[in-house]
This record gives sequence, structure tokens and C-alpha cells, in this order.
Amino acid sequence: MLKPADLLNALRRRSSEALAPLTKSTYAALGQSQDKSQLITSPPVQDLAQAHIFTGSSRPLSSLQIQVLERIEACYQEAEISLKRAFPRPVTQFSLRGKSAGTAHLQQNRLRFNPVLLRENSEAFLTEVVPHEICHLLCFQLFGKTKPHGKEWQSLMLTVFKVNPSTTHSFNTTSVAGRDVEYRCACGPIRLSIRRHNKVLRGESRYICKRCKTHLTAI
Repeated sequence: MLKPADLLNALRRRSSEALAPLTKSTYAALGQSQDKSQLITSPPVQDLAQAHIFTGSSRPLSSLQIQVLERIEACYQEAEISLKRAFPRPVTQFSLRGKSAGTAHLQQNRLRFNPVLLRENSEAFLTEVVPHEICHLLCFQLFGKTKPHGKEWQSLMLTVFKVNPSTTHSFNTTSVAGRDVEYRCACGPIRLSIRRHNKVLRGESRYICKRCKTHLTAI
């Protein structure tokens, strides 16, 4: 029989793999209750020699990003106990830009988070955004393609993570709002995102006002 220390080390090595639901014997050996309030959390990522397994990158992680990874692992262990089945761990990246806090790529089993909004809203990010995006992946793996925030997703948020199934965040996005450029049509001034403006400069696109049907011109 494995010693408790050996069992903990085995759990740590499985951080990027699909975990089978923890058995009663495992909990007994660790001297822990199977109650969900006493979940085994993942180890600090700085202790892992291959942290890039989580992120798809060898770039050093910030302390907040490490907390997100630990929160993801804790959520998955909680989901596996609640739903009585194993789930493959996602690749997690901190490369999302713009006003979105996070996004889930269902078929790739990948999570992307906004590092700026994470820094500015760390507590809400850990308690709300992380389970929100995880539920998208779980929902796809359990039910296939469904409405993004449909009844299946809402049920997982409420029953597994006990989190209000809010579809959008309420973070201040001033620091991540993209620059825009003023254009004009027959209706008057209108603003284009810097991305669309750059496409105009490169000759890749021209934009037409939906209302007056005239081409937009830069001011």
C-alpha cells in the first residue's frame, strides 16, 4: 500500500492528465474526508519542472497565473467528484486580449485568459471567471454542442461550483479598450477599431455605413 506522501506525489504528477475520480481508499490513506470542502489542491506550479505543459509556453508565470492554474485543478477535482467521472485537463494560456476575461476553445480543450483583467480583478477572476470557462469545456464534453450559456452550462455552474451563472463580467475595461480612429460617412462621424483602420491602410478592406450605404473615409 502506498504511503500518504507517495499518494500526494502521484497526484501532483497527474496535474496535466485526466484524473480518475478519487476513491474512498485514497481519501482514507490521506487521512482526509471525501467531503467536497476538503478537496486536495494542486501543487504550486513553480515546483513543476514542466510548467509549460499547462500554458503551451515556457514563459515564466506570475504568481496570479499560478493561482489560476491551481484554481483550475481544484475545480476539475471538484467536478470529478460531483459528476463521478474523469475529465482531461485543458491547456491554459494567458494570451487573451481585448475586453473578454476568458474564453474556452471547446474542440481544442483549451482555456485562454486575459492577463491584464486578471491583475486588475484577481479575486473575482478566481471565483467566477475560471469556473465559468471550465464549465464551457465540461458542458461540451458531457453534452456535445449546446447553447453557449444554455441550461446545461447554467446547471453545471450552480450544481458543481455553486457560482451564479452570469454570462458576462462587469470588470472595468478601460485599460484594455482598444484604440479607435474617427471616420466619416454621409451620416456623420463614426469610429473604427484600430484593427479595421489598419486593414484600410493596407488596402485589404473598405467599410460601408449600414445606414447611408456610403464608404467610410478617414478624417
